[in-house]
Amino acid sequence: MIDRSAPLFVAGHSGLVGSAIVRRLKDEGFTDLRTVGRDDLDLRDQAAVDAWFDAERPRYVFLVAGTVGGIHANSTRPAEFLYDNLMIHGTVVQAAHRTGVDKLLYLGSSCIYPRHAAQPITEEALLSGPLEPTNEGYALAKIAGIKLCETYRRQYGDDFISAMPTNLYGPGDNFDLEGGHVLPALMRRFHEARLAGDNSVTVWGTGTARREFLHVDDLADACLHLMDHYSAPGHVNVGTGIDLTIRELAEAVRDLVHPDGALVFDTSKPDGMPRKVLDVSRLAALGWTASTPLSDGLAATYDWFLEAEAEGNLRL
Repeated sequence: MIDRSAPLFVAGHSGLVGSAIVRRLKDEGFTDLRTVGRDDLDLRDQAAVDAWFDAERPRYVFLVAGTVGGIHANSTRPAEFLYDNLMIHGTVVQAAHRTGVDKLLYLGSSCIYPRHAAQPITEEALLSGPLEPTNEGYALAKIAGIKLCETYRRQYGDDFISAMPTNLYGPGDNFDLEGGHVLPALMRRFHEARLAGDNSVTVWGTGTARREFLHVDDLADACLHLMDHYSAPGHVNVGTGIDLTIRELAEAVRDLVHPDGALVFDTSKPDGMPRKVLDVSRLAALGWTASTPLSDGLAATYDWFLEAEAEGNLRL
């Protein structure tokens, strides 16, 4: 197990994943968490990142920072997604190596896998076929991050590991209707439709695409489990191993938020990959499985949404 009293850096602490990891580490009794905001440190700047590592000297790093978004954001800002993420991954990994960090966990994304990968997707599917065009830039950056950790392990012996989560949701999510992911965007659309007295909500695509969803607090728990119990080359999938259609997801959100709402599917918009569900047997063999049912996670997320909206703290 990693030392609970040693200095630990969570890169990207204010985002959906980073904030969940900080909560989990505090619950676990970590006493020396190091964080820094983007206004104070540009993680794309190698010199600035080097100076921060020299000053702070973390022994452990959770690298969960990055530029993220849904299909629309990925499709319209591919250069930004590729550049920002390549640079962030590169600077932090290099600084961690140079300063002798004991262990680093890099968090990727299930979009790294080919569009037509066999389902459920095993870790071995990486680089076995063409990527999904709508998020190719982001996927390429994430693949580069995986390979960066693997090559630093192979060349220098650094204990750098990678985890690949499925679609995430939970407190702290981005509820931007244009840039956010499908689940928070649906939740906000149904919420606003109910307030406006509108009994129809538009859903992108045909509704037939299948996706898997993991509560972000489960991911945070899995990341700590991997830091404690995994030190090997090769990334590890993190998910539930259970998927559903976008229609079924939209119906679940509707039933929770706006039961009188009707679904209208905009088939001119892309579905993305036809299906994406992870094979999580490698993680299960390491002793970890997800514990939050989707229905419970949705209810808790909507409660958080209502509280954050009332306080003016939503990411929109």
